[in-house]
Amino acid sequence: MTRRILLILVITLLAAPCEAAQKILALQSVRVVPYEEALRGVRSVVSGTVKRVVISEMEGVDVARMVRDERPDVILAIGAEALARVKRVKDTPIVYLMVLDPQSTLTSGENLTGVSMNVPPERQLAALQSLMPRLRKIGIPYNPSRSGILARKAQAAARSLGIEPVARELRSARDVVPVAEGMKGEVDALWMLPDTTVVTPESIEFLLLFSLTNRIPILTFSDKYVQMGAIMALDIDPYDLGRQGGDLVRRILSGTPVEQVQRAEPRSIVMTVNAKVARKLGLTLSEEALGRARVIR
Repeated sequence: MTRRILLILVITLLAAPCEAAQKILALQSVRVVPYEEALRGVRSVVSGTVKRVVISEMEGVDVARMVRDERPDVILAIGAEALARVKRVKDTPIVYLMVLDPQSTLTSGENLTGVSMNVPPERQLAALQSLMPRLRKIGIPYNPSRSGILARKAQAAARSLGIEPVARELRSARDVVPVAEGMKGEVDALWMLPDTTVVTPESIEFLLLFSLTNRIPILTFSDKYVQMGAIMALDIDPYDLGRQGGDLVRRILSGTPVEQVQRAEPRSIVMTVNAKVARKLGLTLSEEALGRARVIR
């Protein structure tokens, strides 16, 4: 009887999902600190074996062949380039992280899930409104083919908060200057969306100078632009984003079908405010809001 019970126990253990014995292939676009932090976050909650490959350091790597050779249980794509290179794989669950606008990269594959870097527009604008209670009109330059969906959400968020959105379409980076100039005297702030037509090195330089010259603050999506001269950003915490993605990986390794693991938005947000720029713009910011932010002085 004892031997029979022992045999049943062994069979049960062998049949049960074993996360530690399973493999995660982590494809990382480049070796930069935020991506490293995201991977560290994943590793803090996943006990399976994680093999990391940095795509930028492996010229000509055949990702599809690598997946066939490695036969991972889950693919972790960190960064837009990694996701673009692996999204054609259809027979292995894929979890993406550190992708600013996943919808522009993703297909409708049922084996894809992940955590985007997008902070919901209503949270961004509510934060700016708490900082600038007199905000009445906000300019939203965007390319419909790049960020049309996000721009519509931004406009809806503004209206819900009693702020009038002044949305202006543009088709190329050359349109940024006339579109911004056309908003002069019409808006209290500009909202820089993660739109690759608007966000180019030349456009950023112009918009930040335009902001200072015309005393029109800029709300943006990354603290690096706040350091350059924007007034405020709500940004993600890469380590916590990794932990959040790690939770999705664990669910898949435990047997949950990937199509049942919903895509998510970041749960941990960091607010950064440039008080130095605020002084140059002649703005008086809410002390209560500043108390909840990382302030550049």
